[in-house]
Amino acid sequence: MSTLSPLYRDIVADTRLAEELAGSAMPAVLQAGRTICHQGDNCSQLALLTAGSARIFKLAESGREITLYRVEPGECCILTASCMLSSRAFPAHATVEADIHAIVIPAARVITWMETSPVWRQFLWGLLAARLADVIGLVEEVAFRRMDDRLADYLASHAEQRDRILNTTHGQIAADLGTSREVVSRMLKDLEQRGLLALSRGRIEILDAATLRTGIGLCD
Repeated sequence: MSTLSPLYRDIVADTRLAEELAGSAMPAVLQAGRTICHQGDNCSQLALLTAGSARIFKLAESGREITLYRVEPGECCILTASCMLSSRAFPAHATVEADIHAIVIPAARVITWMETSPVWRQFLWGLLAARLADVIGLVEEVAFRRMDDRLADYLASHAEQRDRILNTTHGQIAADLGTSREVVSRMLKDLEQRGLLALSRGRIEILDAATLRTGIGLCD
């Protein structure tokens, strides 16, 4: 339980909930690249992450992916929780993006705590609100914004977080944006020719973040 303290303060502070959690949860470690679940799977456990990240995404018959959201330390997968509460199958796919350390809780406990613990309810409702906002934002992006503007914003925001260096692949960017790898590769090459970035295998260096942030007509 000590690993939960910094990330799940409200849960740990609730003595009864913390005791029940300690008595029913089990530690888990999942390596990067592992599949957590496929669309249509039943959800029997809920993981509270203390390290690492998971990617939740939809997969089309064509093989194209679109990232719905990521689960980070201090969070659980709200789709998993909702499936437990509604007795529905998991409606997406989930993979480990960075090595995960977590504690896993059986579905029966998740359901019981929704009835008995205000702290647990507040935790899940808060995550639900955040993920719903993420997905609504994603729908707006896909429906109403040009792909070149979306790519420019994606590169600029990620560069700010990573010192202007992105260690990623064209395929991963395509999955996050919900387009094909070929489209992303073509746009990145165009941006490189304009002197806005430098490309190498598995790496993108942002050279002109200011222009990227304008995000208008970069790939006309």
